[in-house]
Amino acid sequence: MDAILQQFFNVDIMVQAAPLVFRGLGMTLLVCAAVVPLGLAGGLMVALAGRARSRGVRFIVALMIDVFRAVPPLVLLIFIYAGLPFAGLRLSPFASVCVAFFLNNSAYYGEIYRAGLDSVGAGQREAARSTGLTAWQAMAYVVIPQAVRNVLPDLVSNTVEVVKLTSLASVVALPEMLYSADMARSLTYNSSPIVLAALVYLVLLWPAVRLTSRLEHRLGG
Repeated sequence: MDAILQQFFNVDIMVQAAPLVFRGLGMTLLVCAAVVPLGLAGGLMVALAGRARSRGVRFIVALMIDVFRAVPPLVLLIFIYAGLPFAGLRLSPFASVCVAFFLNNSAYYGEIYRAGLDSVGAGQREAARSTGLTAWQAMAYVVIPQAVRNVLPDLVSNTVEVVKLTSLASVVALPEMLYSADMARSLTYNSSPIVLAALVYLVLLWPAVRLTSRLEHRLGG
């Protein structure tokens, strides 16, 4: 037991590693501030494009969703960061993470939005159009707000997963929190900095997890 405490819960090493870990936290928050809005916006565009009248557009959107949901985000990230330079396009680690998460998250958020749009009855659209709104105005002012409300727990839950997946940025040497904690681990030969990073993730995400549960109970009731 003492060996476990010394290797994983060494408070002295956590204190020493804290400045490096919290510096990485700043980068993690920056990545989240970029990839979450990109994913939400991209997902909405995907969901709306999936409702296009053109069968070809709907097929392309469905294919894109299937592909980017099936490809592991880690593989996608490595391909963008290490593969695109062979095609003459070299992206920075931060840009590579943003592009990879945009493609991956747009597919997942798109399916959530699609379910929300399907949950809004056609009568809502017809009532909105009868007031003189155009089809896009009815969608923007009437349908989308109701759709988002209906799937809000799923959106929050998926966002929690996105925040956790930002730790994958460490594989392209982006100095986010897990990368910084792993550097501290390699310097101290002790895993306590990794545990410290895990505790920080817990503190950050626990309120969102509780919010998801509350929303699910409220909407379910």
